[in-house]
Amino acid sequence: MGRAGGLRIWTACLVASLLRYDTVKVSMRDQVLEVVQGDSVLLSCSFYTLGPLSRLNIIWTLAPLSDPGSPSQVIVYDHGQVIEDPALTGRVGFVGVPWSADIFLNDTRVSDSGTYRCVVNNPPEAGDPGIGELSLDVLAPPSLPVCLWEGDTDVGGSVTMSCSVDEGVPVPEIRWDKVEPDTISLPVNMEGALKSTVSITNISAQNSGMYRCSVSNPLGTQNCYINLSVYSPPVPSPGILQGVLLTLSMALVLLALLALVLWIHRSGRDRKWKDREEEECYNEIRYTPTLLRRSFV
Repeated sequence: MGRAGGLRIWTACLVASLLRYDTVKVSMRDQVLEVVQGDSVLLSCSFYTLGPLSRLNIIWTLAPLSDPGSPSQVIVYDHGQVIEDPALTGRVGFVGVPWSADIFLNDTRVSDSGTYRCVVNNPPEAGDPGIGELSLDVLAPPSLPVCLWEGDTDVGGSVTMSCSVDEGVPVPEIRWDKVEPDTISLPVNMEGALKSTVSITNISAQNSGMYRCSVSNPLGTQNCYINLSVYSPPVPSPGILQGVLLTLSMALVLLALLALVLWIHRSGRDRKWKDREEEECYNEIRYTPTLLRRSFV
């Protein structure tokens, strides 16, 4: 039969197979894709059809990781017209349509992650449309974390320090260290995947210093800091204590002297009044006989 005859038979079998299924065939070059946030990515979708492409219909949808049950349209090609999701205008477009269903996605964001579905239909071909899926993961370094603290910074009080980050793919690791005056790693309590806390009870002056929260994944590390100052009342030194006691002693002596002076002064005044009263009484007794004699003359 020869080589040419074999090729004709293979072509005839392929055509017969396509005619038998009478539907569009879709194949995806990639099943899983990863891209760093801000970069561009090509989502490839190839299709095979026997009919003319005048009524070709291509629909790309996205089921986001945040809400897989609510897919939304990304871009549509229908009868020669392209319709984009308004939220993606300028960031998404077809590559080689109508011969290819590939699309590009620029300036990728974490919200672009999810399951993309390529649906191709080419009337009047009968049967179900061709469907292909791929998963896109947009990787991102951690965002800048936020450090906060609350509690009582007096000696003996309790303080809770928290560190939270908005995003990071893969999920970042969070750790706490005291970096000043000494470097000490601290135990971390996780509250979900993107927030951690450190609790310090019965704090003392030794807990004062600079604390650092580090948030990291393979794409980078971000830090935030808390400067914790623990207040402790001053402890009087022996010299100060002796001075205070001496001052109190002197004050007591001065008060005693003042009381003595007042007592002496008051005693002298009382004695003077007594002498005056005695003198008045004496004069009264002294002149009374004379007055009596005069009254009887």
